[in-house]
Amino acid sequence: MSPTRLFAAACVVGVWLLLCLWAWRRARRERARQAQALAALDAPADTDTLLIAHASQTGYAETLAAQTAASLRAGGLSVHVAALGQLDLDRLSGYRRMLFVSSTYGEGDPPDAAAAFASQMQASASHVLAGAQYAVLALGDSEYAQFCGFGHRLDDWLHAQGATPLFDLVEVDNGDPAALRHWQHHLGQLTGLTDMPDWQAPDYESWRLAARTLQNPGSQGAPCYLLTLTPPAGQAPQWQAGDIAEIGPRLLRGGPLHAHREYSIASLPQDGAIELLVRQMPGANGGLGLGSGWLTQVAQVGDLIDLRVRTNRNFHAPDDDRPMILVGNGTGLAGLRALIKARRLAGHRRNWLIFGERNAAHDAFCAADIAAWRDDGSLERVDAVYSRDQHERRYVQHVLREHADALRAWVAAGAAIYVCGSLQGMAAGVDAALRDILGEDALQALLHAGRYRRDVY
Repeated sequence: MSPTRLFAAACVVGVWLLLCLWAWRRARRERARQAQALAALDAPADTDTLLIAHASQTGYAETLAAQTAASLRAGGLSVHVAALGQLDLDRLSGYRRMLFVSSTYGEGDPPDAAAAFASQMQASASHVLAGAQYAVLALGDSEYAQFCGFGHRLDDWLHAQGATPLFDLVEVDNGDPAALRHWQHHLGQLTGLTDMPDWQAPDYESWRLAARTLQNPGSQGAPCYLLTLTPPAGQAPQWQAGDIAEIGPRLLRGGPLHAHREYSIASLPQDGAIELLVRQMPGANGGLGLGSGWLTQVAQVGDLIDLRVRTNRNFHAPDDDRPMILVGNGTGLAGLRALIKARRLAGHRRNWLIFGERNAAHDAFCAADIAAWRDDGSLERVDAVYSRDQHERRYVQHVLREHADALRAWVAAGAAIYVCGSLQGMAAGVDAALRDILGEDALQALLHAGRYRRDVY
């Protein structure tokens, strides 16, 4: 063999040896990283430490888990991040709050790295996670029949183990930035740091604040306004009942935009405007919160408002004429109002509204609409409950329990149950009442059939 060929062969062998050394060192570093991560998971966690677990096929879920962790840490929370494949029920039981970022592979399958954990999910319910809270960010592709299938399985399994949702599962279709902003909105609620920059800024349109009407003069609660926003000239935007308006708030008229705020839309495109119910909320500085302050005080009628519509398909009205039970409190009436309008437009008149506020004399939001719909038969039944109008506080969940027989009859007739309003207090109370009245298995079956839906915040 010539010296040239010998030299070339030596170079090839040398490169191969270097690649082997690089791969060995990389594998050793990865093993060390995994060992360190497992040691951190097995170490006693502070009671406030929040676990973020990811199940990733391509790395996207892991990236979103890292962004989630960064947002929570920016809000002052202690966080552990782990791959789902590193976890088991014993490790999960060491945490009181958990977030899961979960991809779905193919038709509802777990990512390969989460297959071992998925096999543990076949075990029967143990309720070992009773008292824990969780939320799931489910990634998927709606082209598949089992859209976000593994995320939904994970959500069901966590519930079966006794954990309760921090907030409802968020579906992400092919990296939909609006759904990710919704997830980030929930993270802001967890941290109390609601002005974190959006991971991907929304493309707003300029809508005009056409009217702002106080709904509860003299109320014991904070002022609540019905806002009317008209679209840009020449445009006829489309949305469905149940969809969300994302608003870009400002501290000052003409000032820079801040992170978006979300509001349930209370109107239909046929109304020619987006209507919102917005209650003034206190801010951390003693003034008004950024979103409610902008919409109810800083912006003036005639000003332009940065707005875009986010599809919220999980809260769209049923396509058929099945009965519908609509439950909500406070500004949650906004989402219910749009659903009633849609049902009325479609000629579906078997609707039961259960609504709660403070005092009948001051807090009967949209009372003229509700009275007219009851009179024309668009609302078959209305039960309004005002918590401060009697010595013992009564809320919408009490109404459900008091009319349990009627509720069971409506559900037996195929009714869908839609809940809109506050996550704290109302949503949990309604959920507990429904479980007691209908039974755990029956309510879970309604959830899987799309007959129990919530838009709570």
